[in-house]
Amino acid sequence: LLLAWIVVYFSLIKGIKSSGKVVYFTATFPYVVLLILLIRGVTLEGAIEGIKFFIIPKWSQIANAKVWKDAAAQIFFSLSAAWGGLLTLASYNKFKNNTIHDTLIVALTNCATSVFAGFVIFSILGHMAVKLNVTVPEVAKSGFGLAFVAYPEALTLLPISPLWAIIFFLMLFTLGLDSQFTIVETVATAICDGWPTLLRKKKWLVMLTIAVCCYLLALPCLTHAGIYHVQLIDSYAGTYPLIIVAIMECIGISYLYGLRRFCKDIAMMCGYQPNYYWQANWAFITPALLTFVLIFSFVFHEDVSYGDYEYPLWAVTLGNLILVFCAIWIPGVAIFWLILTPGSFYERLVKCTTPTDTWGPHLPQHRDERYAHMANPSAGLGAKYTPNDGTKL
Repeated sequence: LLLAWIVVYFSLIKGIKSSGKVVYFTATFPYVVLLILLIRGVTLEGAIEGIKFFIIPKWSQIANAKVWKDAAAQIFFSLSAAWGGLLTLASYNKFKNNTIHDTLIVALTNCATSVFAGFVIFSILGHMAVKLNVTVPEVAKSGFGLAFVAYPEALTLLPISPLWAIIFFLMLFTLGLDSQFTIVETVATAICDGWPTLLRKKKWLVMLTIAVCCYLLALPCLTHAGIYHVQLIDSYAGTYPLIIVAIMECIGISYLYGLRRFCKDIAMMCGYQPNYYWQANWAFITPALLTFVLIFSFVFHEDVSYGDYEYPLWAVTLGNLILVFCAIWIPGVAIFWLILTPGSFYERLVKCTTPTDTWGPHLPQHRDERYAHMANPSAGLGAKYTPNDGTKL
């Protein structure tokens, strides 16, 4: 754990400039390992049974709320959607970068990689099932059990098993580094952008503080009960809050900021507006589907468990408090600004749902006529909150 955080810190010490070079290796190495494991896996006895289990759908599970929640969580995790990482890394692009084009590439590559990894995993699990004379569902485990229990156990059945184990865990290590790079960069960028005058030149100190804090917070996960802590945090902090954040993002962009204004902003950068397919997804389809998944999951919610262990009531309560703590900042910050802003309730509501006078492209040459008279955006969160006149653009 200490080594991982040291690597993360020194990789990010200069921000995106240093992490970009490291990612050339950490992002491509897992594909090399997956290809090697796939070639080895499909040549094993029983591989076809594992692949069949992977690709043949079980329609009886379509009404299982946990399946829908887990599917949404998988997409959010693998795409880093609603985590802020995509927004953070995209903020370092050139202003005229074609974000729509990049979005399609990232989404398609992500889904293709997930399917590719599925073939890698289940081909070897199929071999494990044949060796143990059991069915594939009996050896396939969900969640952390798949990566840290079932698959490593399957690797021990292969010839030269230590070699495959080393390659596999090197891949997991590089994947973990990639995830940490994005999350830490997101937190550090948010803090430095909030107080740019004070912290932007001391980003190394912000990175160090984040790394030390995260290292200390992760120490309980190294104990014998660590996997139970991780399972609890993952079940409550890594699923429901992400779906809630994604719904709020869609509603905020489409109905508070304004879908037409948002499309004009994209056209200002990409040269053309998103078509009606994208607009329909942002305004209706995505928030509706996510709301359905969220409600469906809450109605048919099952308390967290790990294997045969059922968590006690106090642990479930703690998990629910984690969920609330992750989501409460959305209405909390909104209420904070409503209270802080002067005027009647309606005036405050209008001002708080209207872009401030510092909102717009940072550099003057990138501003169109809508942002021609915007104020200097360099002050950050430390500046006084000064909404504009509320006129809709």
